[in-house]
Amino acid sequence: MSGARLRLLDRAEKEIMKLPRSVKGAIYDFQHKFRNNPENKGLRLKQLKGHAQLYSARVNDDYRALLLHAGGVEYVLVAVKPRGEVYDHLDRYRPQINPVTGGIEFVDLVVAAETLTARPPAPAAEPAAQRAPIFAAHPDERLVELGVAEPLLPLVRKLTTEEELLALAEYAPQLTGEVLLALYDGRTPDEVLEQVTAPVAVEEKIDTGDYAAALERPATAVTTGDADLREILEQSDFGRWKVFLHPAQRKLVERAYRGPARVSGGPGTGKTIVALHRVRHLVERLPAGGGKSVLFTTFNKNLAADLQQRLIALAGPDVAARVHITNIDKLAAEVVAEIEHGRARRRIDDGKARELWDELLAETGDNRWDAAFLNEEWTQVILGQGLKTRAEYFRARRAGRGRPLSRKDRADLWKLTERYVMLLEDRGVSTLQQVTERAAQLEAARARDRAAYAERPALQDESGMRNRPRYRHIVVDEAQDLSAAHWRMLRAMVDPGADDLFIVGDSHQRIYGNQVSLGALGIAIRGRSSRLTLSYRTTHEILGTAVRLLGTETWDDLDDGGDDLTGYRSVLRGRRPGLRGFRDWNAELDGIAAQVAAWGGDSIAVCVPERRMVADVERRLAADGVVASAITGDGPRHGAAPVHVGTMHRFKGLEYQRMIVAGIAEGLVPPAWILRLADEDAVRYGRELRRFRSLLFVAVTRARDDVVISWHGDKSRFLP
Repeated sequence: MSGARLRLLDRAEKEIMKLPRSVKGAIYDFQHKFRNNPENKGLRLKQLKGHAQLYSARVNDDYRALLLHAGGVEYVLVAVKPRGEVYDHLDRYRPQINPVTGGIEFVDLVVAAETLTARPPAPAAEPAAQRAPIFAAHPDERLVELGVAEPLLPLVRKLTTEEELLALAEYAPQLTGEVLLALYDGRTPDEVLEQVTAPVAVEEKIDTGDYAAALERPATAVTTGDADLREILEQSDFGRWKVFLHPAQRKLVERAYRGPARVSGGPGTGKTIVALHRVRHLVERLPAGGGKSVLFTTFNKNLAADLQQRLIALAGPDVAARVHITNIDKLAAEVVAEIEHGRARRRIDDGKARELWDELLAETGDNRWDAAFLNEEWTQVILGQGLKTRAEYFRARRAGRGRPLSRKDRADLWKLTERYVMLLEDRGVSTLQQVTERAAQLEAARARDRAAYAERPALQDESGMRNRPRYRHIVVDEAQDLSAAHWRMLRAMVDPGADDLFIVGDSHQRIYGNQVSLGALGIAIRGRSSRLTLSYRTTHEILGTAVRLLGTETWDDLDDGGDDLTGYRSVLRGRRPGLRGFRDWNAELDGIAAQVAAWGGDSIAVCVPERRMVADVERRLAADGVVASAITGDGPRHGAAPVHVGTMHRFKGLEYQRMIVAGIAEGLVPPAWILRLADEDAVRYGRELRRFRSLLFVAVTRARDDVVISWHGDKSRFLP
């Protein structure tokens, strides 16, 4: 044998990341030598007694690699162990092919058992001897049918507490953990079979002895080359998302859809990763040439820049060259600029737009409305529906807007809107929503031209070129924050048909108040919607706190239906979030500084509800010699600073190891002005409460390991 093909199992990668840096370097050298010549005497390759497929090989003096021989030149690195453990109780190692997914799984029964006692158990209501096993009602055969790894069944039978279950689920093969957690959450075996097992099950008959076939199935999550392994060893989590996709995620990425499709899921469930892989999948199936045929867009400007780099890292520059990656408002501005040829007016954001409404109200003396209401009525109803006349506004639906309007109210509002538009023109500015509406109109006109061309092939556009859609495919991230005008623009940019729109988002993270119904906008996703429920980023403890912050509010699914986080869970474990109150803001600032000092290191963020508080935090940390960087619309001012500080909106799409979510006091979250709406407009009041719950939910779920939530004075009504 002169060479071998060596791949790395997902489970092995998770264990390798816990090893010392020097050992990681030795692993990289080992795999390179093994691929060149596995019979190299220095590697000491030998079969383990009692195992037909399992071999050991030398990594360095102290560590050995466990290798599964899948046949021929195919090997899989399934574990790296201290030398003394490799030959101790060889019956501890249990490789198998899962009969449901057909994927290779590897279990070390000794390590699995140790996970149950590695952490102190939570206080229990009764002694261990009196606690009933959690899964006593589920026979072994049923658990295996659902996908539980058979070697772990004896340990599953011993589980009596949630702490034990979570510890085992963190170690076990992924499907095993998901099935057990779903059953523990109260779902019936039939529900688990439909919602958890079926999406990753394979249709063909599984030969549980054919490792070569199992190695090629999606359920066997493995790397494929030196570069993949180097990425993982050097960059940890970043390397993992490049290489590994959960089988359920892979099915969503590679599925052929007959029209628009939507993927939802809570924070950290891999929605953006799925979107990135979907973009690559679509590009790789395009014919050569054709320029940027795929649009990848999102609401957040910072996230759009990050997606560009991540796509290059995932798929390479050639694939990225076929993709137009931009945030949605910039896309709208580009469309309008094509027509205006440099005559575009300066654009203003929502904050400045509301200030001009306040100015107009002060000028007219009209105190029946407030600036926020008027801005939303104009952007979501008038601009959102593309209304051009007062008569159209009189007939327009205002679903979800709350405060009912009489015919006289609408007439008065239309007059105010006309004066507002004149004010904008006098100032030489346009709002972002105006630009988007103009772009939607222009794209709709292009779509009508395409339809005319389809009926009369001899037609050509003014440039002499046949009218074609801007894009073959569109992928949308953070879909919950797009407005109706955004969606009308996107719908017109791609012809309806197979794989036209792929949409990912989470309505629980809607922080800008845009309420839409995709079906009413010509984007039919019924029957093509999927949910991701497993968080890969946030710990079980942080997740539990974050979900409780959402309260009992109802959430829409962007299509006139309801959405919830049922089954949303994490197998990652960590410390419980801290909840701390202070006398006043200065005392809370001292508490923030003390917590930053206690954590030390980097990847720390401080999130506050108001812009003025950002500067306060920066100054207080600077007094202790801590460099902090405020997050602006273009990202952190100093990206290398160990601490980032910003308002809740700024943290959308970001993640950190540790978060301090500060200033969560009554009157700040939610703001005092919202509380006054309770009697004036109950619907709007509820909508605004949901928006600020979403902001808090987003802030807390940016953390991977630790969260501290603090306040001064009275704590927010949202806090437990």
